[in-house]
Amino acid sequence: MTNTTNHNQKNNSRKSYSKSKAHQQAGGKTDVKQAITDRIVALMERGTEAWQKTWKVAAAAGMPCNASTGAPYRGVNILILWAQCQEAGFRSNRWMTYKQAQAVGAQVRKGEKSVTCVYFEMMKRKEPQEGEAEFFPMAKAFNLFNLDQIDNLPEDLKEPTETDMTPPPFSHDELAQQFIEATGARIEHHGNRAFYRPSTDTIVLPEPEAFITPANYYATACHELTHWTGHTSRLDRDFSKSRRFGDETYAFEELVAELGSSFLAGHFGFLDATVENHASYLAAWIKVLKNDKSAIFTAAKHASAAYEYLADLTADATEQGEEQTPTMQTAA
Repeated sequence: MTNTTNHNQKNNSRKSYSKSKAHQQAGGKTDVKQAITDRIVALMERGTEAWQKTWKVAAAAGMPCNASTGAPYRGVNILILWAQCQEAGFRSNRWMTYKQAQAVGAQVRKGEKSVTCVYFEMMKRKEPQEGEAEFFPMAKAFNLFNLDQIDNLPEDLKEPTETDMTPPPFSHDELAQQFIEATGARIEHHGNRAFYRPSTDTIVLPEPEAFITPANYYATACHELTHWTGHTSRLDRDFSKSRRFGDETYAFEELVAELGSSFLAGHFGFLDATVENHASYLAAWIKVLKNDKSAIFTAAKHASAAYEYLADLTADATEQGEEQTPTMQTAA
């Protein structure tokens, strides 16, 4: 039974790979969306441990950003660059294009391979109907090199560049607690399940002591906070309004929350954390991604939006809290 199952899985994998390769080569151009989706699916198919380890290891270096501009990468590019860091063993999470390296007098080492990322450009349709201009987003590729692949970097690029995305060096648990409280979300602690209830706009978590590690508690809280951002009063994220994901609509929202939690780990430094009891969703995620090459882009886009919403929200709350610190201390 086991051998037959493994044999079928290998055959299905070959068919999927051949289909995607043929699709990529159609017209002599690489299908960027399909290539990136194939890479994420391959990582998922390695199992839960590999999937979680990738984000845990890569997040230790922080959120990926451009070394020249300091601008953080977003959406699916975070996943691509984190995966590349883990696979290649890079220590840095800062990246440059070949031309950017040349512009500062640096040089990509001979034989080093770039990683392909993607951006979207609005394109005008050639034959718009009814005489009105119509535009659509087209995925376009660009290539990046990690700083670990570049020689003769100027001194200012060799040192870690502090950006808004780099967490300050203090206790991860303290930072996590401050972050959760600053969101203003209503959180209840009871029972043995973690979930977000839209009808009451409430997050329910087990008591912190019920989790295997404190870090897992914070990761789970961030996961549920990502769900919380989807409320109609916030980002209004509801995939049930569309038939796109069919029976996997719930699992797709869970993928958004999983990625959102991972992005927050990279930002705030919850490095040894995993969301417990989420391995069962991997099969559903793989199914969605294999059926829709744009799905991972959609998931990463919504996760990125949730992450940025929470980061902005907590930054505002922190600033207000600093102004009111004496009053708060007196009340306490």
